[in-house]
Amino acid sequence: MDRTHRIGQHRPILVRRLIIENSIEARILDLQKKKENLAASTLGDDDKAMGRLTPEDLQFLFSLS
Repeated sequence: MDRTHRIGQHRPILVRRLIIENSIEARILDLQKKKENLAASTLGDDDKAMGRLTPEDLQFLFSLS
């Protein structure tokens, strides 16, 4: 996906992801969605919220385990 947009590319690009149920990829996407929701609910639109996060919070948000 990251490489589909090349320098000089002007036409729209369509990316389709095929994820198999109960696969590692599906679990990773579920975990990413949970972390995205957690970050959105914690930070929201508050610019100062990032300063209130502890190193442990950041480690949790950015780790896959």
